[in-house]
This record gives sequence, structure tokens and C-alpha cells, in this order.
Amino acid sequence: MNFLSGLKILPRWIIATLDSLILFQCALFGYLVRFNFELELIEQYDAFAGSFTFMIGGLLVMQNTRSYEGIVRHTGFRDGSNIFKTVVINFVLLVFLNYFNGNLLNDRFLLPTSVLVIASLSAMFMLIFYRLLVKELFVYLKNGFAEREFRHAVIFGAGEAGIIAQEAIKKDSKSQMNIVAFLDDDPKKEGKNIDGKRIYKSLEDLEKLVELFGVTDLIIAVRDLSVSRKNEIIDACLKYNVSVSMVPPVDQWINGGLTAGAIREIKIEDLLSREQIILDNPRIEEDLRGKVVLVTGAAGSIGSELCRQISHYHPKLIILLDIAESPLYDVEQEFREHRPGCAIKVILGDVRNKKKMKEVFREFKPKVVFHAAAYKHVPMMENYPEEAIQSNVIGTKVLADLSVLAQVEKFVFVSTDKAVNPTNVMGASKRAAEMYVQALNQYLDTHHKKIHTRFITTRFGNVLGSNGSVIPLFKKQILNGGPITVTHPEITRYFMTIPEACQLVLEAGVMGDGGEIYVFDMGEPVKILDLAKKMIQLSGKKVDVDIKIQFSGLREGEKLFEELLNDFETVKITHHPKIKIAQVLPSSYHRIDGQIEFFQELIGKNNETDLVRHLKALVPEFISNSSRFEVLDRMN
Repeated sequence: MNFLSGLKILPRWIIATLDSLILFQCALFGYLVRFNFELELIEQYDAFAGSFTFMIGGLLVMQNTRSYEGIVRHTGFRDGSNIFKTVVINFVLLVFLNYFNGNLLNDRFLLPTSVLVIASLSAMFMLIFYRLLVKELFVYLKNGFAEREFRHAVIFGAGEAGIIAQEAIKKDSKSQMNIVAFLDDDPKKEGKNIDGKRIYKSLEDLEKLVELFGVTDLIIAVRDLSVSRKNEIIDACLKYNVSVSMVPPVDQWINGGLTAGAIREIKIEDLLSREQIILDNPRIEEDLRGKVVLVTGAAGSIGSELCRQISHYHPKLIILLDIAESPLYDVEQEFREHRPGCAIKVILGDVRNKKKMKEVFREFKPKVVFHAAAYKHVPMMENYPEEAIQSNVIGTKVLADLSVLAQVEKFVFVSTDKAVNPTNVMGASKRAAEMYVQALNQYLDTHHKKIHTRFITTRFGNVLGSNGSVIPLFKKQILNGGPITVTHPEITRYFMTIPEACQLVLEAGVMGDGGEIYVFDMGEPVKILDLAKKMIQLSGKKVDVDIKIQFSGLREGEKLFEELLNDFETVKITHHPKIKIAQVLPSSYHRIDGQIEFFQELIGKNNETDLVRHLKALVPEFISNSSRFEVLDRMN
């Protein structure tokens, strides 16, 4: 048994020998059936010689069709086709030999035609049947002798992908799943069977299957499944404590074949309450091909993904600028290893350092700037307002002014939805930066009719999995056994994936003529408490049993919900349904320029109260929440 269980592929000589014996036995069976098991008649027609002839003929044909070369445990349609050809050619060959021998030589057939028909039909059946039997035996030997507990699973989707997923799991000796049933939305498939597994009616029968078979896992195997339906399936599974996984997209496994290991767990992106945004604008390449592109904050989540996506559009050079040494080194190594054909220049520097930035612009002369460098952690910036203002406001002004002097074609500023009706220093600092670049663009439009730098702002919400976001925090807390900390039971946030956010930034950069603030449609906001519960359940744990959820209270500067527009803003539709333009009245350039310059004087005094008071004067809609700076609002 140990030999059999360790045997991977049957040698060809074994298959050829088995095929020969089956051909011989089928011919003998043909004689027995034809002559009603009367031994005298069988001996009269020399059954053994005829059976031997049938076997030899089959072996000769096999040398041509190579039907014995197929791997038995992977028997499929092509193998059946080869067997069919082998038997048919052998039948035709023996009919010809019968005619030649009977009519031209000794007036006697090598074997009766009726026997030949019975032998051929039975041989075709037996040759295919024993292969399928051995195929199942291999599965049993590999799975049956293993001392492990199986998890009972159902496959959602009784189509081609579902069948392939079942076969992949069945063949994988390391898989611990035992498929017990299929679920499908198509009512026509209900009650039918696939490989002995019954097809049940969609999610309506999931509870029954959990009770009947003890189902612990569900595998989604449906192509082009809508996000809303996927969420319904996930919610149903979470309700019955069933783990959910997915078959990857067809283009990821069609060439190499699907394996059980390729079936992945549900990702955070799968929890989005909308379809993922996918853009493909050929104008992006027109804008970036052959140009020097500067990306600030290039070591961050957004900045690094921007660099990856920009690399596909054949720029002359990508300048990766960041102040974070270790993450910047990691991004550099990634580009050296995986994108050796892309020219990059890695610069360790601070956007607040005007002298260093001047050197960068003078030496490399970038034509497009994507400004993603920023401090974005709300509570941290509430504690250090000077750092937020220096980086997010003054750093943006430094880069914007130098871009004008260096005749940069486009400057794309990455902002945030926290800049809308800000309740914290971070959001207000980003709004101040928005105001500056928009005012600068209007000033250039008015006073410099010739070609000038076009400033474009993009505004979007939280990014799934980005540095400092809630997702990595929840993952870490789950791995540590909890508890998960949620600030408030009603807090909601808009979410995007990192690739989505960067696609939209690039798209806005192409669309923008200058002065626009682009707002992205991010679907419905996600309740953080619901997100936490789903992450716990999808990790195979139970809420408040294995992992507890604790409410820590709103942090300094934090608000319950984010907005994409303030009370005075309206939107204008663009050619893309997911991208809109916020209609915002720009500020006077000279006024805002002077106010930002005044920050430098205040920073020298090292008085955070005066800094925040001035920030509130610059951004009148900035009303602090859960913050020590609320007293400044009461004083106004």
C-alpha cells in the first residue's frame, strides 16, 4: 500500500500491458456472448487464436495512436478520443484482414464479424472505464490513507469554473477540503448532479447544508460575479460561520491550470460595497511618454503605486523622492529587480527643504509632478500641528512655486476628503494646500496668458491597506488575538484600493486643464464596525468569542463621517462617471500667499495655539472636534 500511495504516474509498459489484457479478454467475451457460452462452438472457432489476433492488432494500432502514453490519473476527453480511434482503427484493420483471409486465402475469417463488433464495443467501454477507475483509485490512495480531518465545503457556481475547482481540490493530496455539494443561482440546475454532488438552490439552501453535512467552507467559483452578489454570499457565510474563499480570475490560471493552492481567501478589496474602478485612458501614455516625472512621497502607499503605474507608460525618467529612508530603499530594490528597464532616480530629501528641491528641479528638469508627500495621521498631526503645516502647507507651496519657475507642464496634488469641512489640523492643512495651488493656477491664468504650469488637485478617501490605515491595524490586532479597537460604533469612512486611487490620480492628471479639484465617486461609506466584524469572521474567528471589539472613543480631531464636498461646493460632471469636479471659488493668490508666508514667522515663535488659530483664519470652515483646539472656536 505504501508503494501504491507513493506512486505518482503509472509506467507506460504497465498501461500497455493492461490494455493488451483487456483487448484479449474483451475478444474472449465476444466469443462467449456470440455463441451463447457453448464451449464446443467456441473451440470450433478457435477463440484463443482469434482473441490473440484482436489483441495483437490493437497493440499495433496503439503504436500509432499512442493511447497508452496518457497519464491515467489525469484521464480526460483527449484520452477517450485516442482510445476510440484505437478501437475503430483496429476494427477496420481486422475487417480488412478477415476479408483478405476469408476470400483470398483459406475461406475462413480470423474471427467472426459479430465477435469483432462485440469485442470492439466492450473494449472501448473497458479501456475507458478502467482508466477512470484507476483515476479514482489514485485520489483515494492519496487522500484515503492520510491521517487528517477533512473540512466539508460547498462550491458556489455549478459552471465550468466550479467543476474545474472541484477537480483541482480532488486531485490535490494536501487539500483538506471535501466537496459535498454545489450551489447555483440558476434554477435550471437545481436538483441535478455533478460528479455525484447535488446542486442546491443558491443561498437559500446554505443553512440546510450546514446542518446536513457540517459545511465549514464555501468556495466562490463564478466568473464576473457582481460586488453586490458577492457581498450577499459573504454575509450569508458569516451568518452561519462558514469560511469563504474564491477561485482566482480565469486569466490567472487558464494557462497553468487551476490548483487547489490557487484558491484564495477573500481579500479586503472584496469587501468594497461597489465595483472596483478600472480605467484605461490612452491619453495617459501620451502625457507621460518620454518625460521626466517627479513623484514626491514615493516610498508611501500611494506614491509607490503611482511610480509602478507610471512605469507602464514609458517615461524618460521617474524621480522617486521621499524622506523615509528604509521604505524608499525597499521601493528602489523593487524597481531594480522587477522593472530593470525603467529609468529611475532615487532621492532622499524633504519637500520642505527649498534648497534641496531647487537642486532637484535644476538638475533633472521634471515636466510632470505628482505631489503625494504628506503627513496624514490625524491624531499625530493634532499633537504636532507645526509638522503638519510645515509639510502639508509649506512643503506644497515650495514644490508649486519651483514647478512654475521650472516650467513644469502639470502639477497633480494628492489631497484627501478630510480637507472637506475639516475637524482636525491634518485636514485643514491639506485644505490650505488645495487653496494655494488653486489660487496660484488662477493667478497664472489671469496674468500669464502664455503656457504655464497647470495645477490639478485630486481628493479621495481612505485607502485600503495603506500605511497608517485601519486595515493593517485590524489585521495586526487579529493576529495578536484581539481586541480590535474601534473608535465609535457609528463611525463610517469611504474606501478605495491603492491601485484604484492611483488610476484616478493619473486619469485626473490627463483630464485637468488647471485649477480643478477632482472628486472621486467611492460608492457608499463603509461602517468601520461592520468592517471589523467581517475581518474577524473571515479570519475564521468569532466576534466577541475569539476576538472582542472595544470602543475607544473618537480620537483628537476625528469625526464620525467624512464628506466629499463642503456646504458651499457643487460638482460638475466629467466624461468619466466616477470622476467629478468640485466647483470651488478660488481664493485671492496674494492674500493666501501672504497668509502662508506668515506661518514661517509663527513657526519661529514655537506657539502651536497661534499656528492653529492662523490656520483657522485661513480655512474658515475648520471647526475642531474632540480636540484641545476647540477652545479657539468658542473664542471666535
